[in-house]
Amino acid sequence: MRTVTAVAHRGDPYRVRENTLASLRSAVERGADAVEIDVRLTRDGVPVLLHDDSLKRLWGHERLLARLTEHDLRELTHGGVPTLREALSAIDSHRVMIDLPGATAESVRTVAGVVHECGAGERAYYCGGTSAMLAVRAADPGAEIAMTWTTLTPPGAALLDAVKPHWLNYRFGLVSRDLTDRVHRDGLLVSAWTADTGRTMRRLIGRGVDSITTNRIDVLHALTTTAATAAAKKLRT
Repeated sequence: MRTVTAVAHRGDPYRVRENTLASLRSAVERGADAVEIDVRLTRDGVPVLLHDDSLKRLWGHERLLARLTEHDLRELTHGGVPTLREALSAIDSHRVMIDLPGATAESVRTVAGVVHECGAGERAYYCGGTSAMLAVRAADPGAEIAMTWTTLTPPGAALLDAVKPHWLNYRFGLVSRDLTDRVHRDGLLVSAWTADTGRTMRRLIGRGVDSITTNRIDVLHALTTTAATAAAKKLRT
């Protein structure tokens, strides 16, 4: 029986501020199989959870993260922005999808190092564009990768050989049954982002995706649970 991995986008952002420990825990409590987080480095090289390059949108400060030390960040947000270490500890039995906005080879090496120091190498996997994922592959030859792909044209053989992704990660509007069938024939899994309505989630499930990333993890969890129950019942009859 095929299952669909339910990935919580930045935690549970409709209820709790995104990329915070409370948001990650809320997502797990509401049925997430994995939690997607965004990781950037402070000025002193500490991986922390923040999607944007500044604190403006979430924390109301016109300050660039790259110019702040971890200490500065804690003071400005009253400890609201967790480190990667804290995040991995907070959801220590769950999978973590690590997105790497603004990634550089150095920042990727730092993030991969922290993941392994925390003993999370088996449950963490990485998503992002080709340059970031090439950096991940160089930093960690054994890493699991969900390479984000934004066109219907398949990635070339040379790129696939270099990145060695386990997943291709598509925006939900690109996903069709033909696409998932093709990717599966190539031996890869399909993940889709970011689906927030039940109608879209049901459509993606019907089109054979293996993973859905959403801001509404409770809705997706309910759908996947119902689908699994119905499939199990069908097998018994």
